[in-house]
Amino acid sequence: MRHLPSLRATENFHIVLWLFKDLCWVRDMKLLGTLMVVPTVLMAIWIAWRSRHDIGELLHSLAVVFWIGANSTWMLGQFFWNDGTRPLATLLFVAGLVCVAWYYAVERPRRNRNLRRGSQADGGGLPSPPHGA
Repeated sequence: MRHLPSLRATENFHIVLWLFKDLCWVRDMKLLGTLMVVPTVLMAIWIAWRSRHDIGELLHSLAVVFWIGANSTWMLGQFFWNDGTRPLATLLFVAGLVCVAWYYAVERPRRNRNLRRGSQADGGGLPSPPHGA
């Protein structure tokens, strides 16, 4: 069986990639910054894929994919298109916000309702009354 790094280790390495990409951006290192988009975005997608079994983790990971996509789009626009990609970057930022808004408005309350129903079904953790009482 192949050994994959833990999801946490993958996320930590993704931060390194992202910081390096953004350092290239702030230092106006166009070639290296552009090249760093690929591993940074791919790592975010890989993290989202690995998070797919938990809707909360998946939606937060997708928000990061959109965030790094927006961030990269904005950077490339500043590098090569006279800062003309902000509208597209804005859409990607909004898509990320929609992901987390969906989680907090829909999925998390649903999960909490299901947890409450489950605890009510088993008596809410209270001992069962004796039979015949």
